[in-house]
Amino acid sequence: MQAYLDQLIQGGAFAGMPREVVYAIGMLLAAFIVLSAFVAPLAGVTSWLERRVWARMQSRVGPNRVGPQGILQWLADGIKNLLKEDIIPTAADKKLFSLAPYIVFMGFLCAFVVIPFGGHLIVADLNIGILYILAVTSLVVVGILMAGWASNNKWSLLGGMRSAAQIISYEIPAGVSVLMIVFLAGTLSMQGIIKGQGWAPWDWYLFHNPFTFAGFFLYFTAALAEGNRTPFDIPEAESELVAGYVTEYSGMRFLFFFFAEWGNLYVIGAVATTLFLGGWQVPPLAIFENSPMLLAVAQFVTFFLKAYLWVFVAMWIRATLPRVRVDQLMSLCWKYMVPLSFICLLGTVAFMFVPADGQRITSAAMFGLGVAITIIFFLRVGFQIRQAKPELYFKPHI
Repeated sequence: MQAYLDQLIQGGAFAGMPREVVYAIGMLLAAFIVLSAFVAPLAGVTSWLERRVWARMQSRVGPNRVGPQGILQWLADGIKNLLKEDIIPTAADKKLFSLAPYIVFMGFLCAFVVIPFGGHLIVADLNIGILYILAVTSLVVVGILMAGWASNNKWSLLGGMRSAAQIISYEIPAGVSVLMIVFLAGTLSMQGIIKGQGWAPWDWYLFHNPFTFAGFFLYFTAALAEGNRTPFDIPEAESELVAGYVTEYSGMRFLFFFFAEWGNLYVIGAVATTLFLGGWQVPPLAIFENSPMLLAVAQFVTFFLKAYLWVFVAMWIRATLPRVRVDQLMSLCWKYMVPLSFICLLGTVAFMFVPADGQRITSAAMFGLGVAITIIFFLRVGFQIRQAKPELYFKPHI
């Protein structure tokens, strides 16, 4: 985006306008396009797909009334929340109460500025891109804490405090896991990290060495905890906190919190794809050489599918695992994930001194291990399906 604006400025398209004003207008336009054409539909469709995935995994019927297979359910939910009365409790801090949902929403939306959807499809390729994402997504905890405090409700306050403790704690293993890839790539730029990898899986940082392989799962687990996703959805635990920090919210303010949660799932997958899975890299086929548009589409589709795979995994986890207790949540972070992340960091630094041939052999071996684990996993899933008792299940008519 910035390079394109520079070309327009040099061509005299914005004669007489300060460069900063041109950048500001361009960023606002890009934000509107990303929000209206990608983020809003993505979050809405994800909310519908998540409920369908849960239904299939739990042998029940999901939303199937509004539109074909219920695909317009998210639009119906949005209209319903838009028409609901916006209630602010009398004893609440009205300014903070009203502002909190938008702080949460802004925290995840700003992350899309540096997400590289393709080789040239990025709003701003900042040289501190990954640091920027870690910074702006931290605004979410500020918004949630504001919501809990401003509601003047003890359950909401407990939910907000839990979220603050949870997100701040899990930022440590997540940040250390990110640091491993920064060391390998030698840059904080999201595009630079992707370009440091190849299109083939054995060239991804995921399989670079055993420590980055473990670091990927540490990052993904910590990211789920930071996103308040099951089994780490302690701040909104209905069983003991009614609905936590969203208890007093209604209408669109209520929806904005979950809008951010569903959109944040894609951010988690996009960051994981960028750091560990080669990003938008596609095979160097001859068909792409004379067709830049086709190449851009292929890069976007590749990146989207890789990122959305982990959105599906997050749905899968939420449909199958129970919520942990808050003491178990904090113990997992401080007693296990923080030490393991530092061990992986030190191991990655040590592995950087291994000769290039040794690194290639290790990458190939780690890729083979990953393939073997995947095969064993699906064989086990198939075995469980065959052993399941048919009378415990029913086939929903959808």
